[in-house]
Amino acid sequence: MVEIEMAEIAAGTVILNDARRRTRRQVELEPFEIAVYPVTQDLFAELLGIAVVHARRPVADVSWLRAIRFCNALSEWEGLDPAYAFDGPEVTWHTDADGYRLPTEAEWEFACRAGSSAPHYGPLPEVAWTAIDGVRSPQDVGGRIPNLNGLFDTLGNVWEWCWDHLDPARYGDYRVFRGGGFADDAWSVRASVRRGGAPGTELEDVGFRVARGGFDDEDAAQGWSASADRERALGDEPRPVGWTPLRGRSSR
Repeated sequence: MVEIEMAEIAAGTVILNDARRRTRRQVELEPFEIAVYPVTQDLFAELLGIAVVHARRPVADVSWLRAIRFCNALSEWEGLDPAYAFDGPEVTWHTDADGYRLPTEAEWEFACRAGSSAPHYGPLPEVAWTAIDGVRSPQDVGGRIPNLNGLFDTLGNVWEWCWDHLDPARYGDYRVFRGGGFADDAWSVRASVRRGGAPGTELEDVGFRVARGGFDDEDAAQGWSASADRERALGDEPRPVGWTPLRGRSSR
């Protein structure tokens, strides 16, 4: 089995900005673990029994739902409690499980920033594969400088799915992806940028990395809250500037 290298992230605080809704919120995080690299094709292929094309490239063209199922399969492979349960199209996160899962938005941004308050944790050409490199596909992981948490490719290369909804009132079940991809410019490849797509959406520049860590509250953990999602889905709060009805399968 291809080894997964995990980094331990200490407890801390992160401020999440939603530029479109013009909101800011502070999140207190408990310690957790997150993978040093995005999930690579060799790991993905070995677990699922499929052919490897480019072993050390991050897996892409993978939907949020498939990433969720991969997390459960990886947990079962290692004898851990799966983090997710399925009831038809509904996915429930068992927050107390010790298995692999997708990071929450707050975990992802906190781990990506590694103490930096700047848009990038270093000069972009040194830390990320982006449009300025002129590449046409994801590149092997680990080819750029890591951040101070020892994480590679959190910016650029491929966007990374997170657990959270993008905006239930406007986009329904769309889920967030973060970090920017190989074809994006500096404006998109920033620690704070939020984009997303439907759970079944597959895009050539969207992959994921796994996290671990269990928590006591069944309704909320690490900046995410099921009750807050339900409240936002009702759409009672004022619509953001530029709001339009839900269209298509992706917000990109």
